Amino acid sequence: MDTVIVFPIYPGVTHLDFTGPHQVLARLPGARTVVASLGGEPVTVDGLTFAGLARLEEVEPCDVLCVPGGFGCVDAMRSDAFLGEIRRLAATARYVTSVCTGSLILAAAGLLEGRRAASHWAWRDQLALFGAIPDPGRVVRDGNVFTGGGVTAGIDFALTLAAELADEATAQAIQLSLEYAPAPPFDSGRPETAAPEIVELVTARNRARMPDRQAIIEQVARERRRA
Repeated sequence: MDTVIVFPIYPGVTHLDFTGPHQVLARLPGARTVVASLGGEPVTVDGLTFAGLARLEEVEPCDVLCVPGGFGCVDAMRSDAFLGEIRRLAATARYVTSVCTGSLILAAAGLLEGRRAASHWAWRDQLALFGAIPDPGRVVRDGNVFTGGGVTAGIDFALTLAAELADEATAQAIQLSLEYAPAPPFDSGRPETAAPEIVELVTARNRARMPDRQAIIEQVARERRRA
């Protein structure tokens, strides 16, 4: 029987958040991946259009739910329709997972209360607003919940999950087939290792792009607590 892995996407998703894990998990023997959106509508992001998507409302129960992040996560967190589908699929999934700020979507859906979870470094602390426990790990497991940190951590997360779904030899074979042997030219992939001026540059760009991010997420958290 196939292992069904569902990636629900939305406007403003970061495409590597799901294409990275998708590339790994699609090579898992017996895996069937489904990329879905509300209404099956195409999703355009960073100049790429993802079309031919499944209707999220019609996706049947799955083994793995993997929610990607992106700047559009704030709107996704405010969408009762989207969160409703996340809750529905998570209710019967063997593994509930996310990459980057996808964990905030899981949190807004009420799925991370009391759970340790990773997220992008610039957004991680906001998990606490929903009763989750922010964890700086690149890949974090808490029971059947697997969360990856920012963007490229999705590949590490997917290999970890592949070993869980199959075995380590299978995961290592996928890693080798993809020649995944990261050796970045700069040691600036985390705020702890990046130069202070680089951290400030990225932080300022994030503030400019989403100046009201914190206020919106706090509002969502208040609304979810009252619901």
